Amino acid sequence: MLRLLFLPFRLVWGLIGFLFGLMGALISILLGLTLLIVGGVLTMTIVGAIVGIPLVLLGLGLVLFSFF
Repeated sequence: MLRLLFLPFRLVWGLIGFLFGLMGALISILLGLTLLIVGGVLTMTIVGAIVGIPLVLLGLGLVLFSFF
């Protein structure tokens, strides 16, 4: 009986948790794409390649990690 009484609260809590997880994945993808773009632009210069290549790798890892 008590389990049935708390069912609406558990459903709302599950929905909120799902939405926060989805938002986290979306923010992670956007941040990863931003790092990829900034790293690609920095890699075009010779001095910026020292910083740009790790940024590209970090952005790629972030995007791939958020998908899987």
